[in-house]
Amino acid sequence: MKIERVRCESLTFDPQNVREHDERNVEAIKASLSRFGQQKPIVVDAEGVVIAGNGTLGAARMLGWQEIDIVRTHLSGAEAVAYAVADNRTAELANWSVDDLALTLDTLEPELRKAAGYNQDEFDSLIESLADKTVGEAQDPLPPTWRLTAVCKSEAQRDEIAKLLEARGIEIE
Repeated sequence: MKIERVRCESLTFDPQNVREHDERNVEAIKASLSRFGQQKPIVVDAEGVVIAGNGTLGAARMLGWQEIDIVRTHLSGAEAVAYAVADNRTAELANWSVDDLALTLDTLEPELRKAAGYNQDEFDSLIESLADKTVGEAQDPLPPTWRLTAVCKSEAQRDEIAKLLEARGIEIE
């Protein structure tokens, strides 16, 4: 397939699109487009009806974009409808590695987290749920031959570390 650049106004939203884009979703798409540009084309049929990428086209128009990259598919009718559903559904069927996601997002500046679709409240909630999960999990204690030394800046910090270690069955000297 060949990528084409066309005027946004020449495209039509899919009247059979069953995917809804609420304000939060559109804001995330806009943030991504603003920061990274369009990194993949939207899919349209021979008449310029969007099969996959209705949210992207809507966000691009809201940002004032005049042109957008597309690929034209040979699919039509029921096949085009099924592809449109599959394009959205296959992403939903994937799972996040929440621990890895939290660690990855933690390495990003807030502006990049926003462009990745996470506002500060969502990021804080993710980190909090990860901390709750970690504290609540029963984990095997360190082998008895291991020795850990922690340098604490305050008695309160020492007490907090002690609580975390004790919750994991690790004895403190």
